[in-house]
Amino acid sequence: MKAILCSQYCGPDDLVLTDIADPVAGPGEAVIAIKAAALNFFDLLMIQGKYQIKPPFPFSPAAEVAGVIESVGDGVTSLKPGDRVVASCGYNGAREKIALPAASIIKIPDALDFDRASGIIITYGTALHALEDRASPKPGETLAVLGAAGGTGLAACEIGKELGLKVIACASSDEKLEFAKQHGAELTLNYAKDDLKDGLKQLTGGKGVNIVFDPVGGPYAEAALRSIAWEGRFLVIGFAAGDIPKMPLNLALLKGCDIRGVFWGAFANLNPQKNRANLERLVQWAAEGKISSHVDRTFPLAQTADALKVLAGRQAMGKVILHP
Repeated sequence: MKAILCSQYCGPDDLVLTDIADPVAGPGEAVIAIKAAALNFFDLLMIQGKYQIKPPFPFSPAAEVAGVIESVGDGVTSLKPGDRVVASCGYNGAREKIALPAASIIKIPDALDFDRASGIIITYGTALHALEDRASPKPGETLAVLGAAGGTGLAACEIGKELGLKVIACASSDEKLEFAKQHGAELTLNYAKDDLKDGLKQLTGGKGVNIVFDPVGGPYAEAALRSIAWEGRFLVIGFAAGDIPKMPLNLALLKGCDIRGVFWGAFANLNPQKNRANLERLVQWAAEGKISSHVDRTFPLAQTADALKVLAGRQAMGKVILHP
């Protein structure tokens, strides 16, 4: 089968398309014939050796896949060949087939296409875990989403609206903000033009925002924290800007606020049943049109480097999908 391989830490152009052996389903496993594989910003970091997870070489990028069950191993009764499914694999999604534990695979309804399904697990799984499990949300509270047009930011806008929050989309262009407004945001702030702290204060009538969802980091994080309301919750999602901010802890004291880490991967491993329930709920929401799982663009497997460059340039609004 065809696969994109990373054999040493490298940039997108150094990845290689090659042939490798087909996977075989072991006990408790199933082989998925991959129809769509979703890329995330951390795939760039992973191939460069800058991510906290460092797979053994050689590996493929892409941590989410959707497709059709091709075969099942001994002991698997929950799946059968032909089932339409989605799964998180951590890495190795940029290939034609993959063997995964059956317990990690979720069936999808016919109403949900493979492209949209493949982009649900990590971005929406992260956003739902962050907003529902970590943020202690109350209906009517304000939610500021940084990087609101990216994969995780867009998911937070849509899920925030679904949870009854007043969503303020924050992004670096008017085009991105208009896109976020189409996907759940009620208010917008262009932090390339306007001061983030002052803007968020103004949009909340001086009260500050109740919840900050930050997948960006860099210089925006401290400004957002300075805009937070009394007993607000600052959610640390990731660092797409590249720099990990060092927060002045006196702000947490003065505002009586919480800085809460959101590590979806660890949560999924430690709470598999709750995570599976979250993902099944998201699949249903996507099938019903409550969340868009918007696909920005798709690429054939041979153009994985081009797909990763779209993410590197922060050009994507929604998900970037590979078609093995």
